[in-house]
Amino acid sequence: MLGKLLQPEIRELISNRQFGLVREALEDLHPSDLADLLSDLERSDQAVVFRLLPVAMAADAFEYLELEDQKRLLRSLGREDVAKVLNEMSPDDRTALLEELPGPLVRNLLELLTPEERRISQSLLGYPEGSVGRLMTPEYIAVQPEWTAAKALGHIRQRGREVESLDVIYVVDERGRLLDDISIRELLLARPAVRISNLMNHSFTSLAVTESQEQALKTFRKYGRLALPVVNANGFLIGIVTIDDVMAVAEEADTEDIHKFGGLEALAYPYISTPVWQMVKRRAGWLVILLFGEMFTVAAMGRFEAEIAKAVILALFVPLIISSGGNSGSQAATLVIRAMALGEVHLRDWWRVMRRELASGLLLGAILGCIGFLRIAAWSVFTDVYGPHWPLVAVTLGLSLLGVVMWGTVVGSMLPFILRRLGFDPATSSAPLVATLVDVSGLLLYFSLAGMILRGTLL
Repeated sequence: MLGKLLQPEIRELISNRQFGLVREALEDLHPSDLADLLSDLERSDQAVVFRLLPVAMAADAFEYLELEDQKRLLRSLGREDVAKVLNEMSPDDRTALLEELPGPLVRNLLELLTPEERRISQSLLGYPEGSVGRLMTPEYIAVQPEWTAAKALGHIRQRGREVESLDVIYVVDERGRLLDDISIRELLLARPAVRISNLMNHSFTSLAVTESQEQALKTFRKYGRLALPVVNANGFLIGIVTIDDVMAVAEEADTEDIHKFGGLEALAYPYISTPVWQMVKRRAGWLVILLFGEMFTVAAMGRFEAEIAKAVILALFVPLIISSGGNSGSQAATLVIRAMALGEVHLRDWWRVMRRELASGLLLGAILGCIGFLRIAAWSVFTDVYGPHWPLVAVTLGLSLLGVVMWGTVVGSMLPFILRRLGFDPATSSAPLVATLVDVSGLLLYFSLAGMILRGTLL
């Protein structure tokens, strides 16, 4: 926010070529505020400001920029400036940038790194996409069990500036195999002569380098940690994953689920940065599928054409029936999908969910059905629009709402289980898909009830 407030002042200083004052105005900004400022400046001004910053500060701000802003800024910087920024970036953030760039460009950027940083980047990029290996940083503090607390603290003072997180210190044997982790608080409060082995409780949690980032997110949520160690198949410590990297994974996963639930493929880039043709491509598929689904709704209406012709009044309540069933189904689907994502509900719980949603659907349907019945009854006091058989019309509407809401709730809650069982993402049971399925069945239920209740009167 502070960075945005400084934008007019920074633009004026740059136009007057008062670069010293620009540097002074920015030196106390937090990297995230500086990133906000950079993202809103003109491209030429971005490059000017970036070159004025100390290398470490520029790299910190660069890590907070959106991917598209990072790409644009790299294109506007000289080769030497790009090399400084990439070498200063934390390995995990640098990997996140490199894996989104074209292969030839990645090779060129890797050549700008120092031999040690190039080795680290090539190692991280060698792990499967979406794995913990792509997310981790190989910079951490490790101590050995025979060290004293004083020696460990001396080691931390010597190497602490090189690592991303100091909240937890890792204990390894002489070969590098992970033995335990201890909090920095515990180490600071220990007597200087106490050995690290006396502080160990062997109750640590670790991530496998090849496991998925989504599984890592679940582990972080379960244990509430700020950082977790990463080990290979033999238990050797090779890196750590910090909470800020996992939060980025969570945001990406949640965004993808929201997009799917809205009835479109997940966008690869931010909304504003996504080309219109790409937006159309990702939205058209679901719209076409839903269009064909709604054609069944038209067919259902045609099936009861004779009934509608005899009692036009029935057509007035079609939108009410469709929307009530679709809304109840979307609510149920949302609740179940979110519960699945949080690990609160599993496939084996389908019957428990079914019973709960049947009860919920019955109560919700009864509430809406009563409202529908009372609405017709109240209107019939002042108008004869529903004719002399309005009680039967009211009963038809009330029972139809009861049935369609119950059915929509069951469909919306069970569809995620079916998709998960078939190996698909439950988020694919989007609100439009649930609504389309309930539309057809809701109309069949409505007109079938009308046929039974109104036969011999309006029909």
